[in-house]
Amino acid sequence: MVNFSRQLSNTRKKFLFFGGASRGRLLDESIWVEIEEALIGADVGVGLTLKIVENLKEGSKKKNAETLDDLTEILKEQLKKILSGHDLSLASDGSPAVWLLVGANGVGKTTTIGKLAHRAQNGESAVVLAAGDTFRAAASEQLELWAERTGVHIVKGAEGADPSSVIYDATEFASARGATLVIADTAGRLHTKKNLMEELSKIQRVAEKGSGTVNEILLVLDSTTGQNGLAQASQFAEAVDLTGIVLTKLDGSSKGGIIFAIQEQLGIPVKLVGIGEDLEDLVPFDAGNFVDALFETK
Repeated sequence: MVNFSRQLSNTRKKFLFFGGASRGRLLDESIWVEIEEALIGADVGVGLTLKIVENLKEGSKKKNAETLDDLTEILKEQLKKILSGHDLSLASDGSPAVWLLVGANGVGKTTTIGKLAHRAQNGESAVVLAAGDTFRAAASEQLELWAERTGVHIVKGAEGADPSSVIYDATEFASARGATLVIADTAGRLHTKKNLMEELSKIQRVAEKGSGTVNEILLVLDSTTGQNGLAQASQFAEAVDLTGIVLTKLDGSSKGGIIFAIQEQLGIPVKLVGIGEDLEDLVPFDAGNFVDALFETK
């Protein structure tokens, strides 16, 4: 179980008025404006923020809330409810299981794959990496370094090769050798480029024709992009069957509230979060710990 306190320090600054000497503050009309400012500042989003505030007003009446401390507990319950009800496990059925990672340029996709491979190896899964980013010159080399570092196999293609065929070949390679998991890289792409998004649909179709089972398509998002990440998630969800989000760079972001907007508006769960540079710094998302850390006053 991960304590997000240190990693959420920047986002938590948006919630400072909930702590310290303010906790005993009596409720008045100005409190609603301050709550709106805090949530919007943390990139929860305007629409969801207004909804949360309306629910808070109703909840405060039902529970006879008198102080900011009372209201904070109601708010925490609401935020945890938004993040609940999702299966956050990573499916591993198949011979092998196939996880496709998609996302824009520069979000930390290749690094995430390396950390995922490390996690899987610790769980004694035999892993094969598929270098499906065949367009960026150094992409395969970068992924090969991660394969060496984590002690897993890698399947590469020629520069400019069809990424679908590389991922298909990796699946067949894994199947022949009894590997249980293929983690596939794909080229970073802008969500606004229709032809590149259509290519992702092809990659999913071809990967599903192989020996394995595509049971995770994870969108890697940079948490520092805030609401732009919501637009990215929406477009990627139209191109492929997203099963979850990996939110990177959470430790350096003040916009961690985007997690609430993504799960509330798109229904796509955040399954993993990146909280640092080390191999172990890709961790399962935990809604309760995340929300509690936002309101810590230490």
